Amino acid sequence: MKKGAKRFVVITIIVVIVVIIAYPKIKPMFSSSDNGGGAQSSAGRRALNVKGEVLRYQQMAEQVRSTGTLSAEEDVELSFEAAGKLIKIDFVEGSRVQKGQLLAKVNDAPLQAQLQKLQAQLKLAEERLYRQNVLLERDAISREAYDQAVTETETLNADIALVEARIAETELRAPFDGIIGLRYVSEGAYVTTSTKIVRLVKLNPIKIDFSIPGQYANDVQTGDIIRFSVQTGDRIDTYSAPVYAVEPEITTDTRSLVVRARSDNSNERLIPGMYASVELTLASTNNAIAVPSESIVSELGVSKVFLYRDGVAVSQEITPGMRTESHVQVLEGVNIGDTLITSGILQLRENMPVELDALE
Repeated sequence: MKKGAKRFVVITIIVVIVVIIAYPKIKPMFSSSDNGGGAQSSAGRRALNVKGEVLRYQQMAEQVRSTGTLSAEEDVELSFEAAGKLIKIDFVEGSRVQKGQLLAKVNDAPLQAQLQKLQAQLKLAEERLYRQNVLLERDAISREAYDQAVTETETLNADIALVEARIAETELRAPFDGIIGLRYVSEGAYVTTSTKIVRLVKLNPIKIDFSIPGQYANDVQTGDIIRFSVQTGDRIDTYSAPVYAVEPEITTDTRSLVVRARSDNSNERLIPGMYASVELTLASTNNAIAVPSESIVSELGVSKVFLYRDGVAVSQEITPGMRTESHVQVLEGVNIGDTLITSGILQLRENMPVELDALE
């Protein structure tokens, strides 16, 4: 390589090294005139582009969402009160029955025979009592003899009542209006008091059981209205129902409170055992100052937001109130008309220059 070419290469290398070393010092000279990357404050600090929201009064409701289960107003598995041979089934599976309707019968022939015997004895005892009463009025018999006749008559009446009660135990009757399920036995079977005969269900109204966190135990009361949704196929139906009962204690395993509501089910579309999505409104107001949940910063147990004031971000401590899925009520700390910063929250610092890109 010629001597002049070598010298050129060496000079080129030296220039490159000098540029690399001097670049950090001369970079601000070039970048100071370039404002294309964002706004810049008069002090030379670049302003953060953010979005804001002017605070206004709004309607707000604190809601608790839960899952529930539908259950029948009345639901019972029927059994006989007396053992014996099943001689009659007097219902159709899946049919409607009325309260007091005879559903099934156990053999009561021995009891019927005993009843007839007692009724015959009672007839004679009453006739004897009548004669004894006539004689007593004439002082023809003693008071003791008359009292014996009275006792005999009353004893027979008591025995008849007892037999009639035992006969009633051989009859299975509907305790309330409802729909009969599938029977578990057939005629001719020997049944006992523990034998399940059939299920009876009352579908209207329908009950909704659900649980809420124990922290809301003092906020829910009878009369509160819930909204619940059930899905049948591709269809979702929504209903409302009043709370009518609340458990008196919080369960220790889940720390939750069981609540029960009752809904009209005259069309019987709601079936016991269905799953329901429940929404309970605990409190509501039409004059709430609310901020988006993501705009709140929590530090050491203190909640605060950033407000836009004169081109800078100013932190403000707040006292939160009721909550929804997206917003939190502010009880103290901000006022109507304040401009709340709603984006770039994690980048914000006290008195940091900001520029509003959008204002709602």
